[in-house]
Amino acid sequence: MVTYDELHSENHDITELSNVLLYLFKERSMCDTGTCCDLFYRYTEKVKHHIDTVDKNLYSKLLTHEDHEIQQLAKNFMSGSQEIKKIIATYIKTWCPKKKADTLAIAKYDQFLKESEDMFELILKRIQDETEKLYPLVRELSNKVA
Repeated sequence: MVTYDELHSENHDITELSNVLLYLFKERSMCDTGTCCDLFYRYTEKVKHHIDTVDKNLYSKLLTHEDHEIQQLAKNFMSGSQEIKKIIATYIKTWCPKKKADTLAIAKYDQFLKESEDMFELILKRIQDETEKLYPLVRELSNKVA
C-alpha cells in the first residue's frame, strides 16, 4: 500500500517538473535541447506512474462505499485519469514522434506552447483536487474503519 507521504512526494515532483518545463518551453530555443526533452519524458513517466498508483490504491474503498456521492467522486477521478492519459498520449504523438524520440517536434511553436500550458494546467489542477478532496476523504474513511 502506498503512503500519503509517497503520494504527496510524487505530486511535489510532478508540480516541480511542470513548473520547470513550462519555464523552459516559454523560451523557444530551450525546447529543442536534449535536456528539456529528457525532463519532459521524465515528467510524462512520473504523471503516468502517479495516476496508476492512485488508481490502483485509492478507489476500491470509495467505489464500494454505501454513499453514492463518494462512489461518484471515485468515478469522476477515474474518468479524469483516463482523460489525462489520453491527452498525454495525443500530446506525445503530436509533439514527440517516435522517429525523433530524443527531441520535441515543434514546427508550430505557438500551438505547442498553448497545448503545453493547457496540459500542465490540467495536471496541476488534478494534483490540487487529489490533495484537497481525494486524499482527505480516503484518509477519513480509513480512520472510520480502523
